[in-house]
Amino acid sequence: MNIWSSIGAIVSAIGAGGAQLIDRLVQLVLARPEGTSSVGFTVAMIALSAKMAKADGVVTTDEVLAFRDLFEVPAGEEANVARLFDLAKQDIAGFETYAKKLADLFPYDRKTLLDILDGLFYIAKADGVVHEDELSFLERVSEIFGLDAREFSKVLARHVRERGNPYAVLGISPDASPEDIKAQYRREVRETHPDVMIARGVPEEFVRIANDRLAALNAAYAQINAERGL
Repeated sequence: MNIWSSIGAIVSAIGAGGAQLIDRLVQLVLARPEGTSSVGFTVAMIALSAKMAKADGVVTTDEVLAFRDLFEVPAGEEANVARLFDLAKQDIAGFETYAKKLADLFPYDRKTLLDILDGLFYIAKADGVVHEDELSFLERVSEIFGLDAREFSKVLARHVRERGNPYAVLGISPDASPEDIKAQYRREVRETHPDVMIARGVPEEFVRIANDRLAALNAAYAQINAERGL
């Protein structure tokens, strides 16, 4: 059973939602025979995207399209994704509760949690700007995920260029030597390879964000080299 069939089964099992929706959602993810990696990742992205979409007070068409573009939902499965999105959006439980419950699906897995944060930023900027309310949402989610300020700044700098700097994009100090910067750049590029992302449970439909991440890494590395006259 692929992830989209699993999402459909989860949506059917949830029914009308109601009280403790997030607890029920997590239970259903944990019960999937495929485990919690790809299915849990996808559920987390859908649910937290729904919570974030209202962070700036309005769900825009661009944000909805960005989600569909990010995941490339196959024909026939859109209704299940939309249903789960709407259930999470309408649920009275706050986004902090969702973030904590969904983070628990990935204990000690910081890289996957960073991937989820990366995807949320991708959707947030779809309308051309990451609003302050969205930024506050993303920063709080990052804290709940147990990510530190440097990790958050690294993702922020990739997506909101005017708020970051090329060194933050690479996750390295401005005082680093050219050799260390080059080595860090290469490590980041390796971690961004789709095969590496898939190996840690990121669905194939999601790794298109690797192109966006790689473009930011290349731009940051080129800017540092230009500024240093290399």
